[in-house]
Amino acid sequence: MKISLITVVYNAGDTIARCIESVVSQKYPDIELIIIDGGSTDNTLQVINQYRSSISHFVSEPDKGIYDAMNKGIKLATGQIIGTLNADDCLADTDVLSAVARAFTENDTDAVYGNLLIVGPTGKIERKWNSKQCGANSFNRGFMPPHPTFYCKRELFEKLGFYSLQYGSAADYELMLRFIHLHKIKNFYLNKVMVIMQGGGVSNSSLKNRIKAWGFDLKAMHQNKIMIPVLALVLKPLRKIYQYI
Repeated sequence: MKISLITVVYNAGDTIARCIESVVSQKYPDIELIIIDGGSTDNTLQVINQYRSSISHFVSEPDKGIYDAMNKGIKLATGQIIGTLNADDCLADTDVLSAVARAFTENDTDAVYGNLLIVGPTGKIERKWNSKQCGANSFNRGFMPPHPTFYCKRELFEKLGFYSLQYGSAADYELMLRFIHLHKIKNFYLNKVMVIMQGGGVSNSSLKNRIKAWGFDLKAMHQNKIMIPVLALVLKPLRKIYQYI
């Protein structure tokens, strides 16, 4: 079972090496690493060139944002399973992709997701996002899996669609809503820390961006038939409080 891992990058010269190293050090043997660069102007391309022998596909060109770049990577992928790994993030240990492959082969599932650690600039853990098995009404109660840990069968993109650019920073949330909540794909919770994620992000960088992100969330909820979208919108951030404790 080949796993295609897509990394989208733009001006991440300080972190892209750590990201790639976490992939090439995996014990799992059948990995397709795809890197989509948005036309970086720092030293990102020089760093990537040091790992070209480990990269199956590399594209460097302007794009319409992170989710447009992810869609480019998905269309290049040849693996049965597809996941993403942001350029600022890294896989938590060398067994992550082996555990993902086992979860797919040992369980009747279309998607796998797990736990996420979020760290600050010094590497100190700021949040521990321990997920859970998603039930029939979980999304109605504000649940969402941590997208950086989300892996699914490639055929789902062909059947159910790619990341939609009309949802801004909520495109990852909308895709998981569409796949799991609306179309009821089978999903499996892997109780393992899978990714170490750098904190921050555009949607949390200001109150204005946060309000805009809530608008995208609400739009995604309406589109994908969440029972009471306003309630789910309120519950969604409240569920994250325990991650800081």
